[in-house]
Amino acid sequence: MLSRVADSLYWMSRYLERTDGILRMLKINYASSQDDLNEFSWKPVLRIFTYMKEEEANAIAFNSRAVLQHMVTDRENPNSVVNIVTHARENARSVQDHITKEMWQCLNDFYHAVRDERLVQWLNKEDPISILDVLIKQGLLYYGTADITMARGEGYVFINMGKYLERGVQSADILDIKFSDMNFDFSKTDTTYWKYLLLSISGYELYLKTYRSGFEPKNVVEQIVLNKDFPRSVLYSVTRLQRYFERMRNQGNAKGFEKVNFMLGKLTSEISYTTVDTIAERGLHEYLLRMKKELSEVANALNENYFAVS
Repeated sequence: MLSRVADSLYWMSRYLERTDGILRMLKINYASSQDDLNEFSWKPVLRIFTYMKEEEANAIAFNSRAVLQHMVTDRENPNSVVNIVTHARENARSVQDHITKEMWQCLNDFYHAVRDERLVQWLNKEDPISILDVLIKQGLLYYGTADITMARGEGYVFINMGKYLERGVQSADILDIKFSDMNFDFSKTDTTYWKYLLLSISGYELYLKTYRSGFEPKNVVEQIVLNKDFPRSVLYSVTRLQRYFERMRNQGNAKGFEKVNFMLGKLTSEISYTTVDTIAERGLHEYLLRMKKELSEVANALNENYFAVS
């Protein structure tokens, strides 16, 4: 497979995974904001998903509708949903011969949905949760279509590598920002706060089934970082990333493969043989920064060895 094609498939997938994360976070945080109209701040979400300066974020931090407009439909915001889906579609269009017709149709429909001029009006006047649900379902339709129509070849590998690398970084980011609001205090048991955090990454139901002692910060960290069965945990994402990359072993790039495979193996082992108590002793913020740095290094190594991007 040409490096240009691999790069486009990889970034198409990363963009769509980022879109899904943003939409889920916006939906749950909007619901949370309605429970606490006077005190709720959007600053954590803006810190995770935008490049806004402090004063700009402060200006809209307590205005839910303004945040939704900025995050979903603002074409001046490089990380808005409309721009990210546009980038995903551009990458897909350049490699249409390497994805299925059904995948292209799903992505194209998603693109037209987020560019619908009525979306701005709906987010301003209608129930935003209903609108966000429609967009989330567009993404789910893409995921399901990709899973049941794509051949399990190199293209499928690069699509999944992009998805799980983006997901691992995103989960670490969300956990880092959310705990920073609590000053990384593992003793604070704010039930509502942890509930909405878990809901924003689809981890609430699994948490209730796994932990019977209520909402404890250590348990939240354990699920989001170390739970091998939680699809959005850092460990799950890194494990799947390594598993898909292993399929590249016989593709003729022995030196590049060994370099990236070593990095992924090292990272997987570091997370697998860590406990939540060890993380607490080291400092959660420092631990998550290290995980994000190592994932970034993996992404750079993929660029250098497989995508020919300097």
